[in-house]
Amino acid sequence: MSNIKKHAAYMNQFVSLFRCPICDSSMKVTSWKSLVCFKSGHTFDISRHGYVNFLTKPVKSSYRAGLFEARSRLMAEYHFFAPLHQALADLISDRKSEKETLTILDCGCGEGTHLKAVCELLQEKKTVHGIGIDIAKDGILRAAKNIGGKLWAVADVANAPFQDRQFDVILSIFSPSNYAEFHRLLKKDGLVIKVVPQKDYLTELRQVLYADSERRTYSNTPAIERFTTHFQLDHLMRMRYTKTLHQQGVEWLLNMTPLAWSASAENINQFREMKSAQLTVDVDILIGTK
Repeated sequence: MSNIKKHAAYMNQFVSLFRCPICDSSMKVTSWKSLVCFKSGHTFDISRHGYVNFLTKPVKSSYRAGLFEARSRLMAEYHFFAPLHQALADLISDRKSEKETLTILDCGCGEGTHLKAVCELLQEKKTVHGIGIDIAKDGILRAAKNIGGKLWAVADVANAPFQDRQFDVILSIFSPSNYAEFHRLLKKDGLVIKVVPQKDYLTELRQVLYADSERRTYSNTPAIERFTTHFQLDHLMRMRYTKTLHQQGVEWLLNMTPLAWSASAENINQFREMKSAQLTVDVDILIGTK
């Protein structure tokens, strides 16, 4: 059996989740190579790596392959977000203790490492189906190549290719959100979990890159206010810890973070020349319900 047929067979197990992003029709797997909608025959091919591109028009993303590679390496070598992943898994397990099977959607999943880590922790006690979407094809391609047992799609968070009320949990980790779409996708008793930076997130990096700019400080108040406008805030948890990075880790961090995109070359090089650096991870975890 070819790779595409294997991926199609796996996708066929979950075909009831999908809906056409053009006409909202239900979909089916045809010829073991495509997802096709019943209503109008809109066709979306399954790539040989196992993902489907559902974008209906070109979408420009600033997130490139180098960023996703750097984030994967930072996770693998330094376990940079491991405490956050454990906290997310514990929160989900506690609030969904009665459910034996969970369907989790990561909106803005990038290269899939957050979803992979959370699902692996939850799978110690539950059956977990993980689905990741992102508009950045480079991220989804890397996820599909490196992480099996998940569904991956290039798709717009504002027009997700899924039926109504399909997900027990929606994750939005350092990513833009579309709360109207989250409401549509979430089961009646589902959870939206959003992770947003707190004021000290990567503060050591900010102080170097934006020493003479207002960007050296940060407030997440607007993000929290938007969240609580759309969902009932069930829980807010602050998590703060530090990680020490050596020179290669510093380079990966600079390649990973959008904070470096608008900083001066001089300031970036100043941080890059550090042989090691202690970085603060400071986030708020928001859990919302309908």
